[in-house]
Amino acid sequence: MKNLTLRNIAKVCGGTYAGPDTLIDIEVNNITTDSRQIEKGGLFVAIVGERVDGHKFVSQVMEKGALAVLVEQKPETEEYPYIQVKSSLQAVKDIAEFYLEQLNIPVVGITGSVGKTSTKEVIASVLKEKYRTLKTQGNFNNELGLPLTVFRLRDEDEIAVLEMGISDFGEMSRLAKIAKPDISVITNIGTCHLENLGDRDGVLRAKTEVFRYVKDGGHIVLNGDDDKLSTVKESNGITPVFFGLDEKNEIYATDIVSRGLKGMSCEIHIKEEHFPVQIPMPGIHMVSNALAAAAVGKIYGLTNEEIANGIASLEAISGRFKMIETENLLIVDDCYNANPMSMKASLDVLQDGAGRRVAILGDMGELGEDEIALHEEVGAHAAAANIEVCICVGNLCKYMAEKAKAANTGLTVIYEPNRESLLANLESYIKKGDTILVKASHFMQFDKVVEALQKF
Repeated sequence: MKNLTLRNIAKVCGGTYAGPDTLIDIEVNNITTDSRQIEKGGLFVAIVGERVDGHKFVSQVMEKGALAVLVEQKPETEEYPYIQVKSSLQAVKDIAEFYLEQLNIPVVGITGSVGKTSTKEVIASVLKEKYRTLKTQGNFNNELGLPLTVFRLRDEDEIAVLEMGISDFGEMSRLAKIAKPDISVITNIGTCHLENLGDRDGVLRAKTEVFRYVKDGGHIVLNGDDDKLSTVKESNGITPVFFGLDEKNEIYATDIVSRGLKGMSCEIHIKEEHFPVQIPMPGIHMVSNALAAAAVGKIYGLTNEEIANGIASLEAISGRFKMIETENLLIVDDCYNANPMSMKASLDVLQDGAGRRVAILGDMGELGEDEIALHEEVGAHAAAANIEVCICVGNLCKYMAEKAKAANTGLTVIYEPNRESLLANLESYIKKGDTILVKASHFMQFDKVVEALQKF
C-alpha cells in the first residue's frame, strides 16, 4: 500500500511504534479490523466494539503473518511489533486520509437521504466502462466503513466511488475530510435521522457539510427536482450541475417508459445531445439515478454510448430491489433499509408487478418525534396504491395498518406485531403467482422473511 510504512502510519495517527527497526520502513499490504481477513504482511487494527474487543485477537493475527498491530493497549506480550494510539477508530480515519492522498486518484462522493447505494451502483457501472473503478461495498459508508473501503484501493485503481452515510451533524465533515471528493453527488433530502437532525432543513445542512471538502476545480452534482437541493446556488465558487426529470435541469429525461419490474427506458438529454438508455431496474427513481450517473460520466469524458452501456449493465445487489424469482413467487428483496420516501417509492414500483401484489412492510427507524405520523403517511400511500395486500409488521407499523384500513379502498390489510409472528403465519398469507415486496429498516432483519419466502 503506497507509502503506508509503519513509520508513516505511526506519524499520521500520532502513535508510538514498538518493534524492530528493520520493520519500520516496510509498507503494509493490507489493513483490516477483522482478524479473519488479515493477510501476511498486513496491519491489524484492534477496535473496541460493542460486542467484541479486537485486542483479544492480537496473538491470532500475528500467528497468521501480520506485520504489526495497531492497538490502544499494549499487547500482553511485547514480542509483537505494534503501534499504540489513543483511539484506534480515529487512527483508522487518519491513516485513510493520508493513504488516499498518496494515491491521488479521483473520488466521487455520494450522499443523500434515499438512493445513495443504488446511485453509487449506477455511477460505478458507468465509470467502469472507461476506468478501473472501486466502489463502496455493502454498508461500508460510515466513519469506520469509509476508511476500510479506502484501504481496498491500490495503485492500479483509476477512480473511487465512495458512499457516505450520516445520522448527525458533524459526521459528514469527518467523512468528507477523508474522501475529499472531486465530485460530490447528493441524491435528495428526505426524512431520515430526524431524531438527530430535526427536520429536512437540518438534513440539508448536515448533508451539504461535504461541500467544504470538495477539491479545488471539483464539481457538485445535485437532484434539481428536490425542493431543498434546488435552492443551492453556489458553494466555494462551484456552481452545481442539476439533474432530474424536469426539463429545467441541465441533465434531464424524456420519453420515460416503465417496462414493469423489468426496468425503465428513457431518453437522456445533456445540453444539445440526447441518447436512449435501458435501465434494468424498475422505478422512476432509477431514472433519476441514471441521470446522476450520466452527469458524472460526462464530467469524466465518457461518450454517450459508454454511459448508455454502463447503465444497461447495472446489476442489482441483495436487499436493494433485487428480483428473486422462485417456482411460485416473484420476491422483490428491498429489505436492506427503509424510510418514508423510499418505502412509498417501492410501493409505486410494486404496482407494476404481475399477479397479486403484496407488500410486506416493517418498522422504519430513526424518524424522531414524527415517527407515528410518518408511518401513517406510508399507510395512506399503500391504500392509494394499486396493490392487493399490505402486511404491516412491528410496533410502529400498527399505525401504518390502521391508516391503511381507515382509507377503506378495498386493500387487504394484515397486521403482525413482530417478525416472528409474521413468519409463523406467512404461508397462510401467500398465494402462488404473487409478486411480493419486502421492505423495512435494517434492524427488523427482514432478510429472514426473504429467506422464508424462497422456500414456498
